[in-house]
Amino acid sequence: MKSQHGHERGFTLIEMLVALSVFSLAALALIRLQGYTTRNTAELELRVVAQSVVRNRAVEILTDPRPPSLGDSSGEEENGGLRWTWSQSARLTEEGNFIQVDITAQEKVSGAPATLTILRPADIILDAPQPGPLAENQP
Repeated sequence: MKSQHGHERGFTLIEMLVALSVFSLAALALIRLQGYTTRNTAELELRVVAQSVVRNRAVEILTDPRPPSLGDSSGEEENGGLRWTWSQSARLTEEGNFIQVDITAQEKVSGAPATLTILRPADIILDAPQPGPLAENQP
């Protein structure tokens, strides 16, 4: 298309190169952002499963009729299709009424640790459920 002065109108080669370089920089930034997001998503998924491992261990400790033995212990388990190592450290609180248990779990290959601290009464022993009023009235 020609203008009034007889010159063709359009983009010059330099303008096209500048536009392509700006577009390339924006595309590279988006690709790097996608890689960062993917990496963080995988790490977050491992942390969620690690929290599940420590919570499962805490439930086992809280529902066991025997209090946990004092000192350090560790073990392995499978959760979420991965092998996890857990460790726990149990000690009496200063008052002596509670056992404080610090639990840590970590995936064996890539890490992603999780920790949880629970308190359990030191002298509690879970008994069998007592019969309720309905059980007493039956012949």
